[in-house]
Amino acid sequence: MAYNWRSKLITGGVSRAPNRSMLRATGFQDGDFDKPLIGIANGHSNMNPCNMGIQPLIDRAFDAVKVAGGMPQTFGVPTVTDGIGMGTEGMKYSLVSREVIADAIETSVNGQMMDGTLVIGACDKNMPGGMMAIARMNVPAIYVYGGTIKPGNWKGTDLTIASTFEAVGAFGAGKMSKEDFEGVEKHACPTAGACGGMFTANTMSSSFEALGMSLMGSSSMAAPDQEKADSAAESAKVLIEAIKKNLRPRDIITRKSIENAVTLIMATGGSTNGVLHFLAIADAAEVEWTIDDFERVRQKTPVLCDMKPSGKYVMTDLHKVGGVPQVLKMLLKAGLLHGDCMTITGKTIAEE
Repeated sequence: MAYNWRSKLITGGVSRAPNRSMLRATGFQDGDFDKPLIGIANGHSNMNPCNMGIQPLIDRAFDAVKVAGGMPQTFGVPTVTDGIGMGTEGMKYSLVSREVIADAIETSVNGQMMDGTLVIGACDKNMPGGMMAIARMNVPAIYVYGGTIKPGNWKGTDLTIASTFEAVGAFGAGKMSKEDFEGVEKHACPTAGACGGMFTANTMSSSFEALGMSLMGSSSMAAPDQEKADSAAESAKVLIEAIKKNLRPRDIITRKSIENAVTLIMATGGSTNGVLHFLAIADAAEVEWTIDDFERVRQKTPVLCDMKPSGKYVMTDLHKVGGVPQVLKMLLKAGLLHGDCMTITGKTIAEE
C-alpha cells in the first residue's frame, strides 16, 4: 500500500518530472518520491523565549521522519508574544496571529499536497492556530509543544513572568526596593520555553494531550531538557504510523474529546483563553461546541492542581508528580473523562 496518498499527485508519473527535478534540489533522491511527504511546521524564532528553543526539536523530528520512512519538509510559522506586545499597539496583532498561523500551515501543507503534518510551536497563539489548521485540513497530524520555561529564582523565591508584572505594581507603590525589582526582572525568565505557570501556552499544550493530539506527558516537559527533544522524535514516529493507519485528526477531535480537553483545563485551573481557542478549534473540526458547554463541564469538574498564576506551582512541578497523565488518570477514575476517545497513537485515552 502506498502511503504517499496525496503527494503522489505532484511527484508521480512522467508529467511530474519538473516537480521531481525541483525536489531533487532539496535533497530528494530516487526512491524518495514514493515515501510520504511530511510537513514540519517550524515555530522557531528568537523573538521570545517561548519559541527560541524549538530548532533542536525540529532537527530531531526531521531526522526521525527520515528514519521512519518519510520525507520531511520544514516551513516557517510566524509568532508574536502577548508578554512582549501587551499594553502597546502591537497587541492588536496577537489574536489575529492565530488565524495567520493556521493559514500559513494550511497553505504550505495543502499547497504541496503533503501526506502528514507535524506542528511544533510554543507560544500562546501557536497552539490553537496549529490545531485549527490540523482540524481544517484533516490530514494525519500531531502537535509537538516546544516546552515550558523553567522557573526563575530571586532570593529563594521561584519566579514566572507574572512575577515581573507584580513587581511593577509593588515597585510603583513603594513596596519593593530597586534591587529586588531589578533582580526579579533579570531572573524571571532563565531559559527557553513558554511562560511557566498554567498560562495560555501550558493550558493549551496540556489540553492537547487530553484531546489526543499530542503524546502523553509531553506538555509538561521543560524546553531545554533532553526528554523534550526525545519526545519530538517519538512524535515523528507516531505520525508515520498514523499515516499508515489513515488515522486523521477528525477521527480524534470529536465532541467527546473536546469535552475531555476542557475538563483537563478546568481541573488544572487553566487559562480562560481556552474558551475562545476551543470554540475556534471545534469550529475548524466542524464539531458542535458552544460557550455553554464550558460552564456545563466546569460545574462538574473539581480543581485538582494548585497552579500559578492563581496558585503556587509551575509546570515543571506538575511534571515531577506525573504531569497531565496523572491528572487524566484521576479524572478517569472519577468518571469525568471519556476513556473511549481515540488518540494519535491509535490507542484510546483510557489505554494511554
